Amino acid sequence: MLARNAESLYWIGRYVERADDTARILDVTVHQLLEDATVDPDHISRVLLRVLGFKHEPDVSLDVWSLTELVAFSRDGSGSIVDSLSSARENARGAREVTSSEMWECLNTTYNGLTDRIRSSKRTGPHEFFSYIEERAAMFAGLADSTLSHDDGYRFLILGRSVERIDMTVRLLLSRAGDRPSSPAWVTVLRSAGAHDTYLRTYRGALDAQRVLEFMLLDRLFPRSVFYALSEAERSLDQLDHQPNSRVGARAEAQRLLGRARSELEFLRPGALLDDLQERLLALQETCRDLGEAISKQYFHAAPWVAWTDAGSGAYEDQLEGEL
Repeated sequence: MLARNAESLYWIGRYVERADDTARILDVTVHQLLEDATVDPDHISRVLLRVLGFKHEPDVSLDVWSLTELVAFSRDGSGSIVDSLSSARENARGAREVTSSEMWECLNTTYNGLTDRIRSSKRTGPHEFFSYIEERAAMFAGLADSTLSHDDGYRFLILGRSVERIDMTVRLLLSRAGDRPSSPAWVTVLRSAGAHDTYLRTYRGALDAQRVLEFMLLDRLFPRSVFYALSEAERSLDQLDHQPNSRVGARAEAQRLLGRARSELEFLRPGALLDDLQERLLALQETCRDLGEAISKQYFHAAPWVAWTDAGSGAYEDQLEGEL
């Protein structure tokens, strides 16, 4: 597979997942701001911006509508939902030969429908827009699973989705790392991750920070847990490695990073999650950054090529350039 197509599929997976997770998190935050008159909208909004990694916070006071405008509707390249879907669509446009027609039509239709959805949500409330994003992201995931051959291209798509899911879940948990174990804010974490109903069925309604963290970080069966996403990304990398047998273990940096992060969670002592939680989450976030760089270096930057140039006296110089 061409490196540019592999990179496009990887980033399509990341951008669609980012739009979906951002919509989920923002939907719960907006509901909280509208329903609870005791919270400070500006403070909650700025916490959310830091969670999502927005580097530049506005100087003016934020409320429900200005927060939604910035995180959901903005087209200034700051990483909003609209920006993420636009980037996913552009990557799909450049990789039409390795995506199915249904996948392209889903992304293209979703993007073209954003203007009407934004206009409608400004009249009736932003929930309609968030629901639209979540439904279209779920549709895209289903179409990818059912219409794309489960070959290397599909594995790059799943790899990107898994890496982004790890990063977004860790960001969400970091926002609550300092809350007391009995804080009702842990319900917000579950709702933001689409995990509330499944958590209640798993733990019979018992709610505390330790169990929420166990579910969101360690659960082997819930597809949005960090451990599950790490395992999914690790499986994808193992399948992409066409020479997997090595007498000294994993050879690639990306596989080592994933294996180490998964092992640290897998063999964690019971009840130890709340100990040094913030440091553990920050370490996972750093692993995500290093993992993205390692995957890019391993798969997307081809070997340099030599270009011959006329220097005026018959001489030449080597120009090294990697394929993006």
